[in-house]
Amino acid sequence: MRKIGIGLALSLAALWAGLAPALAAPKPAVPEVSKESRAKGMAAVPAIIQAAGIDCQLADARQIGESVDPKTKAKTTFYEAACTGNEGVVIAAAAVGEAPQAFTCMETSAPAPDGKPNSLACVLPGNADPKAGLLPYIVKSGRPCTPDKVRPLGHSPTNTLFELACHEGAGYILSTSAPPRLDKAVTMNPCILYDPAGTVKCELTDRATQLAVVDTLVKASGKPCAIKDRAFVGAAKSGANYFEVSCQEGKGFVLEQAPNGALTRAIDCAQADFLNGGCKLTDARQAKTEQAGLYTQLAQKAGFPCTVSGYAPFGVNLPGKEVVELACSNRSDGGIGIFAAGSGSSMVYDCAHSELKSFRCSLTKPAAAYPKLTADLKAVGKATCVVSNARTVGVTADQKGYIEVACADGLQGYFIEFEIEKMTPKTAIVCSEAKGIAGGCTLPGNAKKG
Repeated sequence: MRKIGIGLALSLAALWAGLAPALAAPKPAVPEVSKESRAKGMAAVPAIIQAAGIDCQLADARQIGESVDPKTKAKTTFYEAACTGNEGVVIAAAAVGEAPQAFTCMETSAPAPDGKPNSLACVLPGNADPKAGLLPYIVKSGRPCTPDKVRPLGHSPTNTLFELACHEGAGYILSTSAPPRLDKAVTMNPCILYDPAGTVKCELTDRATQLAVVDTLVKASGKPCAIKDRAFVGAAKSGANYFEVSCQEGKGFVLEQAPNGALTRAIDCAQADFLNGGCKLTDARQAKTEQAGLYTQLAQKAGFPCTVSGYAPFGVNLPGKEVVELACSNRSDGGIGIFAAGSGSSMVYDCAHSELKSFRCSLTKPAAAYPKLTADLKAVGKATCVVSNARTVGVTADQKGYIEVACADGLQGYFIEFEIEKMTPKTAIVCSEAKGIAGGCTLPGNAKKG
């Protein structure tokens, strides 16, 4: 898990300091671009952007002015370029032999170090909204963001950084190449990753706004939770972010958020010890006890008497439902609970039959389920077989489920056919007559007898 800090090397101040006095004068709100400055820009800029490797399909350009270094007498000419489908730039073209420097219009829109209007601010019509030039980079990042506000953070020799406040409520740090190119890597990291006291930090969104995503993730999880508190846990190398939430009901979760902002999974605090030492807002031991009690109640309500002694959530996404394996202190077999939030319908499948619903038990031993299958055989008139082994075969398109069983007496076993909706046995087919079902019997003892 990590938080992010980046050092930036800014050089605009040095350029501002060398500007000619004429360029330092305050600009009107919308300066008029003269034909002469536009003609000079359109003549010079195409070669400059090619030499500088700037990603710009030139739509418009102007010469802003010139400055002369008082010590070296070296002259620098400044140009503004508007680029189709990309961020506009201001280019500082020095003497022959020196590489041009490029700054985004967003960077040059900031006031000069003395607080006066920036003489290098972009004024071409195509650069009227500098935010628009960042949209292709936002789209490439895959993050959901319509920028309401943007703050330039400067650039290093390799990266250009911007802070974004999004209409959707989130805040991000956008990192592009320097100068920005759409064929280079683009990343957008949530503001919550950055230390508020660090060199690179977010100022357009506060901590409460950055944590508001927790409410959305909790809602997406379908888990009943009146939110009490929220906290950021950390980020993984995969790009996933982790948040902790505590609930008024006493339980808590860790929420895993995918790079695209969607919920990946919600992890009970009782199962979250592997993440930075587990939950801090909720007492995990107390949570385990309380959660076990809750699952006991839910199982009883679903018609499955189980005093829950252990449980393990399944990482599946069933909207509005929670899937949990249950181990019981009052019975040797366990079950798979599918519990609905609120007043929805819940169900528990015992471990003898749960694989027919694609859920395999791991908290209890397979043999604990065999008495259930023995009872299923008796229910369809096969009373002489005590089940000693079993395997789930599968479910057909017409919703018939099959489980192969072996018998303790060493005689050939059976395929038990189930009606999946009610999970009731319909018939038992002796292995010698079941060769046409999924390849027939394969359990040890059954294969040679069938």
